Parts: sequence; structure tokens; C-alpha cells
Amino acid sequence: MSSPSRLPQPTAQVAAIPPMTPFVAPEELARRVGRSELLRLGANESAFGPSPRAIGAMREAVSLTSWYGDPESLQLRAALAARHDCAVEEIVVASGIDDLMGLIVRAFCAPGAACVATRGTYPTLFYHLNAFGGRAEFADPNEAGGIVPENIAAAVRRSGAKLVYVANPDNPSGAFVDRATLAALREALPDDVLLFLDEAYADFVPRDELPPDVIDPRTIRTRTFSKAYGMAGARIGYALASADVIATFQKLRLHFGVNRTAQLGALAALDDAAFLRGVIAEVERGRDEYHALAAHHGLPSLRSWTNFVCIGIGTRAEAEAMVGALLELGVFVRKPWAPPIDGYVRVTVGTAGERAAFAERFAEALDRVREKAAT
Repeated sequence: MSSPSRLPQPTAQVAAIPPMTPFVAPEELARRVGRSELLRLGANESAFGPSPRAIGAMREAVSLTSWYGDPESLQLRAALAARHDCAVEEIVVASGIDDLMGLIVRAFCAPGAACVATRGTYPTLFYHLNAFGGRAEFADPNEAGGIVPENIAAAVRRSGAKLVYVANPDNPSGAFVDRATLAALREALPDDVLLFLDEAYADFVPRDELPPDVIDPRTIRTRTFSKAYGMAGARIGYALASADVIATFQKLRLHFGVNRTAQLGALAALDDAAFLRGVIAEVERGRDEYHALAAHHGLPSLRSWTNFVCIGIGTRAEAEAMVGALLELGVFVRKPWAPPIDGYVRVTVGTAGERAAFAERFAEALDRVREKAAT
């Protein structure tokens, strides 16, 4: 038998990446604590499910699972183009923003080149940078974990980066940057720098506060059906960009990567505005409850424009202990990974029943953490 040194090896670039699992799934966490299921409040999934219209369309589509989806997603792109007042050629559909993120990094961040991001933001970006040979250049956040445009522009000048990533609203902080601030950031960047706006949570923001639907060849905006539309398991999202940028993705993307059932479900979801409004209103109520819960226990919380809230526990170690204590009690939450908000836990808005159950277990977990800290 051949020695290990003579067996096929990955490229040097891939071999140099340390082993990693970007996110440990709640199913695995449940196994670790001997539970069959958890109260799922850690992945920012929608607790309110997809629209009944989307469910009906997907149920009908299942019988034709033997068919590939339309590789161009033309029906869905046409509906999205009408919604965003742009051309079909200025939209690409992919299997979620994480898929689009990989395409953007591959296309616009050369091996060895930098991508600027605010420290503490959505970490899947760095997974793609590692995989494709790019590197992160960090800009310092503000005191609530949000972006500071001047810091981003300075990091671009320092690093020579041609790609800037901004999650707006941000994950994990929940912070939101208004359209005027974003416009000022865009103008502060050189024209050959691509601004990548990850707008996964944009449906929770009033439309008139978001950037206008104007295609800028220097900017790409991504959206998803995973959050407010409740279709995370279907894996479908889209990007708005210039026709030239979309044509670049045509060279790289997996053309049959979006399944047919998801395409039809997303198309039906777009037609159910009343359902979406109901989800957004219930999420707002849930956020208010979480802020009140934090205040009741003498804890800070961060204003959020998303379907989650960050609640301050104390130090990073105390927040990590809180995540562990909640897991022991059957609750799955996550926490921000970087200062200044790494002493917080991040909790997804659940249904009214889930929120009530969480409040009880939160109090018990907090007592355990405080008792341990006192001793």
C-alpha cells in the first residue's frame, strides 16, 4: 500500500486552512447534551414558517422533483426585477446569500488580496476568504458593534482592498446604517472597490430607510428568502448588481444549484404581502419583549433591526457560560464573537409560546451563571 505522502493531496492553499466547522448545528448540540430537540433560538430562522401560499406551491412542485429547476430562474428574476424596478439582467438567483458570498469572493478578491470588513461581523465571509486565498482586513466597530465608515475607508487605503463587506442590518449586532451614511461610505471608496451589502435582514427595515433601488456598478446588494420569508431550509436568495457583475457570476455559478421547489416557493412568497407584514409585526413585538426581559434582569440589550436581539450578560466568559447554561436547559442560542459585544448573547425572536419558555429558562440560566461568578 502507498505511503500517506504518495496519496492524492489537496492544493497547498487548501491544506494550509485549519480544520473548521463554521457553525455547529442545533441537532449536533442537542446530541451533545442528550436531548432529542432544542428550543431553536440561535440561527435566526423564522419561527413563523413560510407563507401558506409558498407551502402550497412547494407541495405541488414536489411531484416534479425529477425535473431540474430553471437554471436561469427567469420567472423569479422577472418578479424580483418588477419589485426592485430593474432589469432581469441585473439580478442573479443563488442558493442563499452564503452561496452568493462565495461567488463574490471568488470573482472580486484575488488570492492574497484583502477584503475589508468590520471586526465582529458575520463570520461566514471569512470562511470563503480562507477557502479562496483572500484575507480579511478589519475595521474597528463602534461601541454597539456597528460599522464606522471612516474606519472602513481607512482600512481600504491601508490594505489596497478591492472588496468591502457590510452587513446591513448587521449580524450579530442587529445594528442598521441609514441610506445617507451608506451613500457617504460608497463615495469615500475608490470607484474600483466593490461594496458588497449583505441585506439578509432588510425585510425588517422600512423600505424608505433602505438604499434606493438604483443599480450602481460599484455596489452589489444581496437578499434572502431565509429570514422574514421563513424559507431557510429551501436555500434561495438573490443579488442586485450591474449587468456586467451578473455576467461575471454567470462564468462561475452552479447553474443548477437552486432547486425547482425553492424557485416556485419563493415566487409564491412574493405574492403574499399580508403574511410578510404579519411576520414583521410579530418580530417587532418579540424584540420588545426581549428588551423588557433584559431590563427586568438589570441587563443591557442592543437595539435591533433584525429578527434577533443581543442581551448583555457581562464578560465574554460569562456570556459563554450563559450559552452553555441555556443549552443544558434545552435552549439553543449563539453569541457575538468579537469585542465590544462578545459579552452578549444573541437570541432569535420565537413565537409567543417560545418566547415565554425562553424567559423562564433565561432566568434560571442567569441564576446559574451569577452563582458561579460569585463563587
